[in-house]
Amino acid sequence: MRKITVITGASSGIGKEFAIQLFNLYEKLSEPREIWLLARSKDAMTEISKSLSGNNGKIVVKVFAIDLAGKQGALGFNEILQKEMQDSPLEIERLINNAGFGTYGPFEETSTERELSMIDLNCTSLTGICGFSIKFMAKDSYIINVASLAAFMPLGNFAVYAATKAYVLSFTVALAAELKPKGIKVCALCPGSVSTNFANIASNGKRKLVWHGKSPEKVVRDCIKKSISGKKIIITFAKWKILAFLSRFIGKFTVANYTFKYSERPY
Repeated sequence: MRKITVITGASSGIGKEFAIQLFNLYEKLSEPREIWLLARSKDAMTEISKSLSGNNGKIVVKVFAIDLAGKQGALGFNEILQKEMQDSPLEIERLINNAGFGTYGPFEETSTERELSMIDLNCTSLTGICGFSIKFMAKDSYIINVASLAAFMPLGNFAVYAATKAYVLSFTVALAAELKPKGIKVCALCPGSVSTNFANIASNGKRKLVWHGKSPEKVVRDCIKKSISGKKIIITFAKWKILAFLSRFIGKFTVANYTFKYSERPY
């Protein structure tokens, strides 16, 4: 039985870091593994694949260039699974749902089509990929859905993104309860600002870097460790944990209103 790790949004940032760290983890094991990288950018993933080598070829890195957005993206992922199954049986050992993006700016001033595309990728695709993957999972399999610190409160100038991540968090915790009897562990990774290409995309190139971004290496390392221990919601740094905790006591409109007035983002 082939043991597979699936990483979506694997061409850069957190997804790329998961590929690197899990490859290094699997190098220490005797059993062969496969790591599947899924994203739109084939060239970027091919470079990652080339950089990962060792263990006498026991770890195979496969690249799948695919637009995962929406129902069609999830169905496309299922087609990959069905095609791969024709070669030999497989078990999904880890699923990392990392694909997603955000858009800065007040809702009425941002592209409605872009906001809908965000929902398609952040919510619809993630849900479908989980649904199709579970059929290939067994006891001690893992699902890691990448949510955000933004999942804990509605945010002005970031309204749809925060809402999509609130969905991911809620869905993930419920799924963890449903799959616990099967021995499948499910967790939501809820990072704050991380040094990736996120801000560049969210701002349409007007902000190249994430302000006060934390190391993706530390975030991913912490996530892998805590997911193995069975943690359901993973927040890496103390500051992020404090903000998530305080969200229980501050009115949702108060936060949304404050961030709308005082947390302007370029767009």
